Amino acid sequence: MIKELKNKGISLKAIHTCLVAIAVILSGLLVYSTYHLTVTFRHVTNAAEEHMEMEKASLEMLDASDYLTEQVQRFTINGEKRFMDEYFREAFEANRREEALSKMGEDPASAAAMEELQKAMNESVKLMDAEYYAIRLTAEAKNITELPDVIAAVALSEEDQKLSAREKMERAAKSVMSDDYYNQKDLIRGHIRQSIAEIDKLTKDIDNRELDSLYTELRIVRGIILVLILAILFMVWLTDYLGINPVLQAVDRIKDDSPIPEVGANEFRYLAKAYNRMYSAYKTSLERLNFKASHDELTGAYNRAGYDLLLSSIDLYTTYMMLFDVDNFKTINDTYGHETGDKVLVRLVSVLKKNFRSDDYICRVGGDEFVVFMVHANEKQDRLIASKMEDINRELEQKVDGLPPISISVGIVHGSQVSDPSKLFEKTDEAMYNSKKQGKNTYTFYPG
Repeated sequence: MIKELKNKGISLKAIHTCLVAIAVILSGLLVYSTYHLTVTFRHVTNAAEEHMEMEKASLEMLDASDYLTEQVQRFTINGEKRFMDEYFREAFEANRREEALSKMGEDPASAAAMEELQKAMNESVKLMDAEYYAIRLTAEAKNITELPDVIAAVALSEEDQKLSAREKMERAAKSVMSDDYYNQKDLIRGHIRQSIAEIDKLTKDIDNRELDSLYTELRIVRGIILVLILAILFMVWLTDYLGINPVLQAVDRIKDDSPIPEVGANEFRYLAKAYNRMYSAYKTSLERLNFKASHDELTGAYNRAGYDLLLSSIDLYTTYMMLFDVDNFKTINDTYGHETGDKVLVRLVSVLKKNFRSDDYICRVGGDEFVVFMVHANEKQDRLIASKMEDINRELEQKVDGLPPISISVGIVHGSQVSDPSKLFEKTDEAMYNSKKQGKNTYTFYPG
């Protein structure tokens, strides 16, 4: 048989047929493996999207809780009925907290996250009892008779019934701005953060399983490609087509400083993913550098460059600008030393962050001068701001960690009061100096 083959030679047609058959089989296997890769990737993508929706649901509950707090605080400060109406519109019509629970309950695997979110909901409902009482006190003080049933059913204590209208307003405002109230809010936030952590853990577990499957399928695909190359060496040009062209595309993308498209042979896709991960890390590093360029190293507040950027980008006509100046700061430095002075500034920024929303911006524009942009203030909120100023000065007057008590003088201007935005700081500075002239440790609204 062997001798006959030597005499007749090997049939090229048979070799070609075998190679074509091998190529078809291997190509079929390659297509099948690629299909499984696609299915696995789709599972990862779908799971990621579902978990993003669950995280969004958790954050919706936090937003709803904070919105209720904001409305009840506004109502207890100025007694305008529309804030009470907004409160109950959110609580009984928008129902964002209930919708968040409903979304979370759609995935059976999210039981732990659902449990934490339910705890947050329970704490939020408990908090509403205190809010209802504060609303009833305010309604009594303002002689508001048109009340929701849940408020009408609230019974005031004999002691509170005897209070004057002003005292009822003060009692109501204090109850929804007290440490106990904010401790309850922290419990709600804690449960929501734990819910998000459970979602992240679930996502990580799913990703690990799917990635293991992806790596196994990648190894299979690589083996098939190697066998295909060895079986049909004369088709080397196909390798050029599948390998060279993606490389050339990648070079062009690298020159354009953009991610590499994950196309071509599976080995190249693996390299592209590795490069894209490094590219993403590089961009993240740049963002961190940009953060340092726009923030004050000592206090973590925005620096002058960050202030200039904010001044040119935010909507000043719906923004309050407040200029804070530490009273007698030079005396503090001279008496206690610059290190203590630095700690005083760090504490001031900490107190400002505590009393303003996370959406607001705090900037250090001078040695002991700070600007706060209170954004999304479509209407005057002078009473709310006045309350914040008093709380801030009251807290700064307390000795903490061995630091001396301090006070601040503040100038406050709403952007709508200034026709030329470039004059906004000038007017705020003018209002601040009016506070200084009044004996410091106070605040002044422009025009004063």
